[in-house]
Amino acid sequence: MSEPNTQKVNLLGMGLPALEAFFVDTLGEKKFRAVQVMKWIHQRGVDNFDDMTDISKALRAKLKETAQILAPDVTFCKDSQDGTRKWVMKMPGGSAVETVFIPEDGRGTLCVSSQIGCALDCSFCSTGKQGFNRDLSSAEIIAQVWIAVKSFDQPGEKRERRVTNVVMMGMGEPLLNFDAVVEAMGLMMDDNAYGLSKRRVTLSTSGVVPAIYDLAKVTDVALALSLHAPNDELRNTLVPLNKKYNIQSVLDACNHYMARFSEKRVTTIEYTMIQDVNDKPEHAHELAELLRDTPCKINLIPFNPFPNSGYERSSNNRIHRFRDILLAANYNVTIRKTRGDDIDAACGQLVGQVSDKTKRSTRYIEAVQLGRTAKDVAVGRTQRGTL
Repeated sequence: MSEPNTQKVNLLGMGLPALEAFFVDTLGEKKFRAVQVMKWIHQRGVDNFDDMTDISKALRAKLKETAQILAPDVTFCKDSQDGTRKWVMKMPGGSAVETVFIPEDGRGTLCVSSQIGCALDCSFCSTGKQGFNRDLSSAEIIAQVWIAVKSFDQPGEKRERRVTNVVMMGMGEPLLNFDAVVEAMGLMMDDNAYGLSKRRVTLSTSGVVPAIYDLAKVTDVALALSLHAPNDELRNTLVPLNKKYNIQSVLDACNHYMARFSEKRVTTIEYTMIQDVNDKPEHAHELAELLRDTPCKINLIPFNPFPNSGYERSSNNRIHRFRDILLAANYNVTIRKTRGDDIDAACGQLVGQVSDKTKRSTRYIEAVQLGRTAKDVAVGRTQRGTL
């Protein structure tokens, strides 16, 4: 991606209402032109107005003067041994984000980033240690889908490798970039763009309570909660946001979100399994009790190590014992298969290239030089009562 021309509007991230307004108010054209252009961009992967052959030359000339279709440059693209693919995409300003495609059993899930770095600092997640630079625009979010879909349409790609599901689960906390994420998800579900069903677009949050209530007013995508602990004391260490929005307030918000749907919908509870931290039988029993009033399914995620984390992945025996306790309590439980860890594309391993405005990455490096781990830093922070 060359630096964007700030005099031109980037159409890539515009939902249909915004695109219609652009054609009517800015160009003086009919609304139906928006649908034509949207299909060219998202269904055919076109970024050159001259290739839009069912649009008049006069309108194409007008579009070239006022608009652009601009996606990030891909600086890295590699496939894992298990078929997972990771892209690193350079953003204006020099930072980069990572996007991951995971193929499995007739479906292809694209894990999309919403921020450069992450504004939160979960102690077990490598992304948070990079600090935070800025939110992504709706164009930069949907561009990750646009690039992935386009890449699988190239000669030599297997037909079954296609994007069927999108999860807002990459770098960043989606609900802290609310407007851009909602607009991008709208494009993912628009029949004139990618046409994904509401059940195939998932937003994963660490629990930004007010934004969950706001989300309920504007969309009906699937919802996942990064819980990772069965009580507030432990979650305060693992997910510092919990000090602001405790577990019960987050579960209440998720229940409110799901209660709006006439069909049976449940929240996906994400629980990273960390050796001797949150994986003991008593934790499983406590989790079962905690979630008794929350319609949900539980996804157990083996911890994916990163340097100087201070944490270890739970053993398979512990994970299966934890699952069995939850199954006995009549929960729907799956164990996520670790994918893409040979290219650092597994959950919690995405780091990108972040020009950190928070200085968190510098503090983390200094702590490591003093022999401390991410776990040590998190425990110390919790004891001091600071986020």
